[in-house]
Amino acid sequence: MPIDGPDPMYDSTFSVYPSILTNEELEYAVVTERLHLYNHMEPCGAIAIRNRLQSLGVVKLPSISTIGRILAAQYLTHGRTGYYPGDYQ
Repeated sequence: MPIDGPDPMYDSTFSVYPSILTNEELEYAVVTERLHLYNHMEPCGAIAIRNRLQSLGVVKLPSISTIGRILAAQYLTHGRTGYYPGDYQ
C-alpha cells in the first residue's frame, strides 16, 4: 500500500511547532523545551534551547537574550523548574 506522505515518525523535518511562532507560542516553546532538556539532564541554557528549536524546524529563531528574558520571567534560571512562593518571603 503506497504511503501518501512522509511519516512524522521517520521524517527528520517534522516539527511539533509551526515554522514561525507568535510571541505566545514562542514563550510556550521556550518553556517547554527548557523543561524537556532539564528533565533529560541535558544542557538547558539559552543557547541549548535555541539549538533545539532550530533542530525542531522553527525558522524565525529568537535571540539568545530573548530566550534568557523568557526564562527569567518564568523563574527558570539557575537550575530551577519554576516559581515557588516560599522562596520569596
